[in-house]
Amino acid sequence: MKRYSGNPILTRADIPCLDSRFKDVSSVFNPGAIRLGNEFILLLRVQNRARETLFLKAVSEDGKRFRVIPQEVILEGLNPEDKEIYHIYDPRISWLEGQCHIITAIDTDQGCFLGWWTSEDLLTLCFKGWVSDAENRNGVLFPEKVAGQYIRYDRPNSAMLENGVTTGSAIRCSVSNNLAKWTAKATVLKGRPHYWDELIGSGPPPIKTRLGWLHIYHGVATHFQSSNIYQAGLSLHPLNTPWETIARGRYNILEPRELYELAGQVPNVVFPSGAIVLDIDSEGFARDNSEVYVYYGAADTCVCLAITTIKELLEEVYA
Repeated sequence: MKRYSGNPILTRADIPCLDSRFKDVSSVFNPGAIRLGNEFILLLRVQNRARETLFLKAVSEDGKRFRVIPQEVILEGLNPEDKEIYHIYDPRISWLEGQCHIITAIDTDQGCFLGWWTSEDLLTLCFKGWVSDAENRNGVLFPEKVAGQYIRYDRPNSAMLENGVTTGSAIRCSVSNNLAKWTAKATVLKGRPHYWDELIGSGPPPIKTRLGWLHIYHGVATHFQSSNIYQAGLSLHPLNTPWETIARGRYNILEPRELYELAGQVPNVVFPSGAIVLDIDSEGFARDNSEVYVYYGAADTCVCLAITTIKELLEEVYA
């Protein structure tokens, strides 16, 4: 992937001061992304100086120059009941059955859960339910049913780090009949010890191509002692059985190299969270020559853009 020459496309300086919570924020990163009509939309994760997480919407006509809407995104319908909620973050947006569906991570006093939301305008998100067991992150919803079922990739936090924090070393496929109750189907990918993707998690929702579901994921190299390194890579999965794997790229397709990726709130991070395919055919397949805009968080501090094509990604997944 080629970095956009105007990176970073959004920084803390672009966040409007709506009230005291938005004054001099610390960072903006890991956006969900979707294109509705001719409008490119990002759902921004904003972190203020209290390390609270807030959402804002940004819009663009060209997918490169974004304007942040000066209105906080409203979260409706979330009644925590027996859970104390700390943070709602890292939205992934899918267009499914004529509506925006958003999967977020939700940190609580009982662990990290996946939350399911819907929205008409991405200025108000309506909570539909808790859709995972405790300790699950990186949920991405497929943009259509497969064999009559809804499909999701997610990442159980089942790996324990030396500091006691749990994280994920495998991506799992889960299935549902109603989007509310999910059943684990199979493990899709596992981390590769000693290489660039020891720990892994899904990035944007998978892209439908003629050769299969193209999946951009993040991998973490943990064996460099001084720092974990977050990178992006690829896998390809059958259209009718996406819990199986056709191919997986040997190499990362983006790694921290620029200063805005190397230095920040969390150094050495590129974290893909949104992808927009510019040219899709009448059957919903991405055209091989189509450009793909991949939006990613850099160093957990700013938002950046990398540009590639479907053809280039499909070639790289077999490398």
